[in-house]
Amino acid sequence: MTLIFTINMYPDTYLDSVLQMSGTREMEQCEGVQWASAAMSTVANVETLISRGFPSAELTGAGPGDLFIAVESLEPSSGEIAIESARQVMFAARNEANPMVEQSPTSLDEALNLQPNSTIAIISVPGEYASLEAHKALTKGLDVLLFSDGVTPEDEIALKDHAAARNLLVMGPGAGTASLAGTGLGFANVVRQGPVGVVAAAGTGAQEVMALLHRWGIGVSHVIGLGGRDLSDEINGRMARLAIHALRNDPQTEVILFVSKPPSQRVAKEVMALADGSPMVAAFMGIDMTTATPPGVILANTLESGVLRTLEVLGESLPDTSAISGPDVRSALARISADRTLIRGLYSGGTLCYEALVILAESFTSPVYSNTPIDKKLGMPAPVNSSTLLDLGEEEYTRGRPHPMIDPVARVDFLEEAGADPQVAVILMDLVLGHGAHPDPAAVFAPICQRIMEAGGPQIVVYVLGTDADPQHYTSQVAALSKAGCLVPATNARAAILAAHLADRNTSHETLA
Repeated sequence: MTLIFTINMYPDTYLDSVLQMSGTREMEQCEGVQWASAAMSTVANVETLISRGFPSAELTGAGPGDLFIAVESLEPSSGEIAIESARQVMFAARNEANPMVEQSPTSLDEALNLQPNSTIAIISVPGEYASLEAHKALTKGLDVLLFSDGVTPEDEIALKDHAAARNLLVMGPGAGTASLAGTGLGFANVVRQGPVGVVAAAGTGAQEVMALLHRWGIGVSHVIGLGGRDLSDEINGRMARLAIHALRNDPQTEVILFVSKPPSQRVAKEVMALADGSPMVAAFMGIDMTTATPPGVILANTLESGVLRTLEVLGESLPDTSAISGPDVRSALARISADRTLIRGLYSGGTLCYEALVILAESFTSPVYSNTPIDKKLGMPAPVNSSTLLDLGEEEYTRGRPHPMIDPVARVDFLEEAGADPQVAVILMDLVLGHGAHPDPAAVFAPICQRIMEAGGPQIVVYVLGTDADPQHYTSQVAALSKAGCLVPATNARAAILAAHLADRNTSHETLA
């Protein structure tokens, strides 16, 4: 079979990942198309195109600010039709984003002319331009949610020092989630307002705690994202310090819930001290629970326990976190043959993957390998016959395609492969709901999960992160997965413990430290 490689380049044209996904999906539905991608011409994406056989001459000089639409097809006409279909979908969405004007604004100044009362700028441009645009926004007196990656540590320090001088926030770089005064930004869940202020150096970690608080009857005042490097020695908690100061002075905030992967010990000690007697729960995943804390600060080592400790500070009763929707656990155990002993984790949320690794390190008898390991000795590639947890939102899995929270189809091949492996006992997955996420991820995965389990494959544990106020409706997503035979625990932590229980057959899933 001879493939035809067709590519259109759009210099100095940036479209966000949602529009890129819409173009890719449109092309994949066209007759005769074998592979398609609409994406920015980053170095990694260009390398992917060349490795697939696209002519390098057509990509000469392409940079991260250039858009490409590329198709592998059986006939030249199929590729041309597919590209035109994608172009219409992607650019129509761009031009119709604001029906009050003929064309969407192309600069910060144009946007402010249209919305002069704006107080925050969400910046999602290629990394080499992101710092400049963020400085411009700060100069205009705007807080910044910096979604972009690729910002150097030096630029991050300069941005956060600029923000501090103006008493503004720079959430990021690489910050995908925030919620200010009840308005969700980026990948945000719809939650009630309430007394908990969240500071998070972890995107899906922020989503998990805000969703759990909502589901357990409590709301959030604000969710301030920091970016994953903020608590490092180099960045020195620059934005964490501003965020804690802002929440301490916020009349709505009664307790601060601080969420992070293990930070620098020095930085953690310094930023916790900034609570200065105000109630704070520090949910630092994987942290040594004997670590000394300042007065008024409570440590937790998982996202679930961080929320539970926060409820205790507020004097609220604690929910039952052990409930599992779907089939009976004993019947699921009975369906797993003795020769199946491995866990396969397929995550879209990086923080959720990390939390599961922390829990499995304590509750599973075999080592678990990952592309984002806690212990570098347990990195990829994994030895044969090993359990693995993959963060499929990492760059090596998103080259040339949208993030799996936006496009769940990106995980289908991994799910099918794990389902066909005779040694896998449990497949562990997350589904993240909310604004920015796929409109109905359960509709994509439930039929595949049901087919795998009915064919005698591994049992499937799925954690759904979301609320009933989210567009996808949490209860409906859980019901669809449960009907398909999936086990759906109440929290991400419980999902990891349940997976260990099913694969080990001896691990208790009754308690969580």
